[in-house]
Amino acid sequence: MRLSEFRQALKDEFGDGYGRVLTRDLILTAFGRTADQALAGGAPAREVWLALCAETDVPKSRWYGAGLPAART
Repeated sequence: MRLSEFRQALKDEFGDGYGRVLTRDLILTAFGRTADQALAGGAPAREVWLALCAETDVPKSRWYGAGLPAART
């Protein structure tokens, strides 16, 4: 997942304003820091997206972002 895909999935799932608040303010348990901090520190966008989805109780059917295929099982 590219950063641009992360941003699009964030916007599609949470909207512009709330998505920015989440990435700026919500501490992700998996990283011990915010999504913005994790991304700035070099964490892969896909891992940050999945952690954000888990932390905010996004249904698993939507964890793969807008327009992105589900992971193969």
